Amino acid sequence: MRTSLDDRPTFGDRTRGALERSGRGALDATRSLGSLYAMVLDAVLLTGAGLLRRRFPWREFIDQTWFLVSVSLVPTILIAIPFGMVIVLEVGGLANQIGATSFVGAVDAIGTVREASPIVTALLLAGAGGSAICADLGARTIRDEISALEVMGISPLERLVAPRLLAMMLVAVFLNGIVAFAGIMSGYVADVTVLHGTAGGFLNSFSSFAQPADVIESMMKAAIFGLLAAVVASYKGLNAKRGPAGVGEAVNQAVVITGVSLFVVNLVLTEIFLVLVPPRLP
Repeated sequence: MRTSLDDRPTFGDRTRGALERSGRGALDATRSLGSLYAMVLDAVLLTGAGLLRRRFPWREFIDQTWFLVSVSLVPTILIAIPFGMVIVLEVGGLANQIGATSFVGAVDAIGTVREASPIVTALLLAGAGGSAICADLGARTIRDEISALEVMGISPLERLVAPRLLAMMLVAVFLNGIVAFAGIMSGYVADVTVLHGTAGGFLNSFSSFAQPADVIESMMKAAIFGLLAAVVASYKGLNAKRGPAGVGEAVNQAVVITGVSLFVVNLVLTEIFLVLVPPRLP
């Protein structure tokens, strides 16, 4: 049966429908963001309360810490070594052309410690540890284990989310130091062996431009990035729906959202640190 021209949707109807769908999507995104912030505050408060009242689930914290280290340590080192070498080779090649080979060590120190090591650490933790956290909590959610805990008066945030947040932050700071050390050492080797630079020049420029504030900035970024990865993974896992397929979708969303958010947060933190702690001049 053919429909008449009068029954077809007009341009105004299509536009109105598109605007309504966009409005619902924006409203859902705002609600999700608000729920995410609320979960962060609740988890932080419950973590502090658990530590003060000696109710913190240390066994779960130790298990999660060991798991995160076991799945992230080797990939982190394997990525940090070539990453540090690539930075030195790219910067060193340009420095040779302009006659500024003595600044290779400084660029490697600042680029690796301040920016590369926290980002590499957070991305690997989000991909390996964050996906595992989201899948674990998502499986518990679809099996109604989370609802059972709430019925028994046990807070899932205190029992499950809080130890994972603390473990992710601790492991992020630990791995960040390893990435920074591996990146600097690989950059040093690349500068001396491939670019035929001098060890003294690399170390001299490194010590001239590096400062203790760089390490503090790097560790703080790593802790914040670890917290962000754990929060997004936990939130998506606790809100997983539609069975195993929903858990897989939640894991994918958690990794993508964390990856995008990391670079936005890193931009903001870098601007703040540049204002508070200006770069050191030789």
